[in-house]
Amino acid sequence: MVTKTASAHRPLESADIRGIWGTLMLPVHEDEAIDLGRLEQGLERILEFGISGLYSNGTAGEFYNQSESEFRRINRILARRCRAAGIPFQIGVSHMSPWISLSRLKWAVRQEPGAVQVILPDWFPPTEAEMISFLKKMAAVSAEVRLVLYHPGHAKVRLTPEQFGRLKDAVPQLVGVKVGGGDAVWYQQMREHMADRLAVFVPGHRLATGFREGAHGSYSNIACLHPQLALDWYRLMQTDLDEALRWESDIQQFMHGYILPYILEQNYSDPACDKFLAAVGGWSAGDTRMRWPYRSIPMSEVAVARAAARQLIPHFPTD
Repeated sequence: MVTKTASAHRPLESADIRGIWGTLMLPVHEDEAIDLGRLEQGLERILEFGISGLYSNGTAGEFYNQSESEFRRINRILARRCRAAGIPFQIGVSHMSPWISLSRLKWAVRQEPGAVQVILPDWFPPTEAEMISFLKKMAAVSAEVRLVLYHPGHAKVRLTPEQFGRLKDAVPQLVGVKVGGGDAVWYQQMREHMADRLAVFVPGHRLATGFREGAHGSYSNIACLHPQLALDWYRLMQTDLDEALRWESDIQQFMHGYILPYILEQNYSDPACDKFLAAVGGWSAGDTRMRWPYRSIPMSEVAVARAAARQLIPHFPTD
């Protein structure tokens, strides 16, 4: 796990990126303006738990739904507070437009993050040669700041383990990937092609299985639910993996019963569920409101899910 002794001012190599990283979610007012006060409150709160690191502008941060001035205000807050706390941080410079992503990167490197997160261009499915061209240009601009590839399940091109290896060969500054995981064969192939060259991060609710198979951590939806739960579980993986796998079974039962139906049956977005998880956990200053045009899971449904979490996950924090 990355600790507070790791400098937030130096580039993060793949071996530095471990453990539970929390996300900066996007609180919005009823008039759709970003609530920067609550954003900073949420940032202060998650830093209190001692997480491995913090990142911005992932899916839960609604990176696709911000103006460039909003992007800069959000990430100035992130950089200032993480530097003060001595916590490693990554800035998400992702955008569906590669040119906007490049522009965000040029600004973000001046904030001295340990790494930046990027997605591949996402209108026409890029060829592998186009992916490499994109990442090489981003790497040339980022200089010493390392790249982490965010490759979500809904990406237009589904990369294989072999392709991750070829991207790493072509772009040495690529030090990590955030992926959806896979079966035993997928993990075997990831181990064969990645070894220790890339930090492989998998979904939070399947982290014990991923840890057993060689994954290094999670940009965690379970940290959305409750950072303390995610941290306690990750520490358990390092001392009693069998018990950690039993925790995973409990967590999966909750996710399948009370979170996945919002996605599979009611067509809510992933970030709507991340915000809902944080409201269920009760630790955050945020609520479930999504920015237009995306739907929000009603706050009135939080109490039922919270009761279920406390019943199904024996180690769910109650404070």
